[in-house]
Amino acid sequence: MHLEFRHLRTIKAIHEAGGLARAADAMNITQSALSHQVKGLEDQAGVELFVRRTKPLKLSSAGMRLLKLAEKVLPEIEALEDDFRNLQSGKSGRLHIAIECHACFEWLFPVLELFRKAWPDVDVDIRPGLAFDALPALQREEVDLVVSSDPEELQDIEFTPLFDYEPVFVAAAQHPLAQKDFIVAEDFRDEMLITYPVDRARLDVFSQLLTPAKVEPRGIRQVELTAVILLLVASNRGVAVLPDWVVREVKYHSDYVTRPITETGLTRRLYAATRDVDTAKPFMAHLLRLARTEPVKLQRG
Repeated sequence: MHLEFRHLRTIKAIHEAGGLARAADAMNITQSALSHQVKGLEDQAGVELFVRRTKPLKLSSAGMRLLKLAEKVLPEIEALEDDFRNLQSGKSGRLHIAIECHACFEWLFPVLELFRKAWPDVDVDIRPGLAFDALPALQREEVDLVVSSDPEELQDIEFTPLFDYEPVFVAAAQHPLAQKDFIVAEDFRDEMLITYPVDRARLDVFSQLLTPAKVEPRGIRQVELTAVILLLVASNRGVAVLPDWVVREVKYHSDYVTRPITETGLTRRLYAATRDVDTAKPFMAHLLRLARTEPVKLQRG
């Protein structure tokens, strides 16, 4: 038996209309064509699907079984068609994000909260891009966006600038370095440096300052959470270098001091890496706009 979706729609339409003529009108076909379709389906099934000479036209027991199938399958097909239409129009899709920095969660969550309200049908997920190579995962379509401060030349990958930020030195208010106007590489030589648990090449304090100056801190303590880093710093257990959006509040707190790195300060830029074919999608373009504007509000406090 060769059963098609149109057969299920026919059975459902006739049952709801109570007759061939009204069902044909609802389906915008002739009654003759509808009768021919029903006869062909009955010939395939080898059983009658309707009890003839009843008003309204009633389904046989075999027809009722087919109706139950139609009522189960057709809504799923309609939902799938809606999904495809939304994908074509850019109203829905997948947005799996990989982040190469712990501190980015501080501004990304407010961005995603605004995004969720505008695009409820987009499937959003976050994968910390620390335990895997985020950019190769983007090329393999395992993720759809990578937040990174290190753009690369990659085929079919576009790096969109988001915003500039300043890595800032943070120490306890009573720390000796609190007396300085700015911090240089040599100041870290006798310090316990508290960092996120990532490779030092991904940490601004190393890549932009300590490694080029060939300075090694007295010790390094790795901590997962920003709040714990700040707690340890306030207790004078070490010093840290954090992005300006993280220290927007503590710089006014009496337990901390914040100082620029070097006399002129350091400036870094965050990028959103996406596949070329995805960058212009409506929901992706909206997320990129939010990611360019909302973090700046946090930086300004």
